[in-house]
Amino acid sequence: MPQSYPNYGRIDGPVVLIGFGSIGQGTLPLIERHFTYDPHDVHVIEPSDTHRTFLEQRGVHFIHHAVTRENYRALLGQLFKDGKGFCVNLSVDTSSIEIMQFCREIGVLYIDTVVEPWAGHYFDLSMPPAERTNYALREARLAETRANPGGTTAVSCCGANPGMVSWLLKEALLRLAKDTGHDATPPKDREGWAKLMQSLGVKGVHIAERDTQAGRDAKPLHTFVNTWSVEGFVSESFQPAELGWGTHERWFPPNGHRHDEGCRAAIYLDTPGMLTKVHTWTPEGGPQYGFLVTHNEAISIADYFTVGDPAAPEFRPTCHYAYHPCGQAVLSLHEMLGSGVVQETLKILDENEILWGEDCLGVLIYGHERNALWYGSRLSIQEARALAPFQNATGLQVTSAVLAGMAWALRNPNAGIVETEEMDHAFCLDVMRRYLGRIEAHYTDWTPIATRWAQFAEEIDEDDPWQFQNVLAT
Repeated sequence: MPQSYPNYGRIDGPVVLIGFGSIGQGTLPLIERHFTYDPHDVHVIEPSDTHRTFLEQRGVHFIHHAVTRENYRALLGQLFKDGKGFCVNLSVDTSSIEIMQFCREIGVLYIDTVVEPWAGHYFDLSMPPAERTNYALREARLAETRANPGGTTAVSCCGANPGMVSWLLKEALLRLAKDTGHDATPPKDREGWAKLMQSLGVKGVHIAERDTQAGRDAKPLHTFVNTWSVEGFVSESFQPAELGWGTHERWFPPNGHRHDEGCRAAIYLDTPGMLTKVHTWTPEGGPQYGFLVTHNEAISIADYFTVGDPAAPEFRPTCHYAYHPCGQAVLSLHEMLGSGVVQETLKILDENEILWGEDCLGVLIYGHERNALWYGSRLSIQEARALAPFQNATGLQVTSAVLAGMAWALRNPNAGIVETEEMDHAFCLDVMRRYLGRIEAHYTDWTPIATRWAQFAEEIDEDDPWQFQNVLAT
């Protein structure tokens, strides 16, 4: 008997996917499962024709084009003729802000997984480092929100992270409140959530991830292997490392820089994310290194949970990504750094090539009376294969968040531009939950100084183990 799936609403008008890489391939079957729409009005815009036959066999209209600054209005305008539909932007090298603007002008719902710029932005070393940060990209998006408040819904930065982790963080805070005898009633607004985090004594949040998925073949030379978009990973790895900067920090990185404008919630370092390591903890890996790769959620979480004046806050958590990719991706980074160029061949491990492993992705909330709580999704490749087609465990954590964001947008079609922190976390996690494997909570006594080597003892702040000075790996 065929399995039935919940229906999250009707999409009136075209469904247009920009980009059909690994995330697009995994998102399409979830759209097919969970929404009602005209199956003859689904379109994919993609510069590679690798999947043309696959799409045409499913009745999807394939448009073999790159979306560029020069053509995006014409391309999208000919598809969204009646001012209805849903634009799902899962591409690289496309301006999220400009495409979002156009969709809202014509009344079309919009979602993306990152504030993406036009091609060349990440690698333009003629630009000052501050202008290549996610902080700058987010501030440009916030400026658009202020200039054009309300109107047709556009969901910004809604993947696994950024995205799902912000919903997990709220659920984890309620769990921590309950476990420590505090009021666990969900707050009703941003101010309430920020004060809850402050009252629990939280100092910061790691987006702590360990990907152990392993392919059947060894990594070939001159090939960058990853479990999700290589272009996306390389781009963000070349950006300056960024983190939300908390009020408990009493040491400032010598190579760190503050921002003079905007929300003031983050700083950036002079080193790129792929050269910046931090100590963190996951239930899969235990104590581990992670790369401090810049992500929107490091800034948006720190901003959302700020109490008081943003320029001189009463409370703000430190927040950053701490990412340990799969083993072949780590080898690929080493090879790329050694050669000085991105490899000739880019390869994503699909669900048929991976033999074993899982993606363990969650939030490590630290500094409170229980020391640290990791709360997140542990999804194995075997579970991912059984749950949905055309994606590995990493991909399914992303695509199910896109599904949740689309479902929320259909229920809230005139919410304006929103980040995931501003959405109903309980509703979104309920949509995702069937695709996340095991959502687990783990308390740990580990602190960053527990795994620091003795020769670096003079650099350790023993009075507060959760200072970023201790988290940063030297």
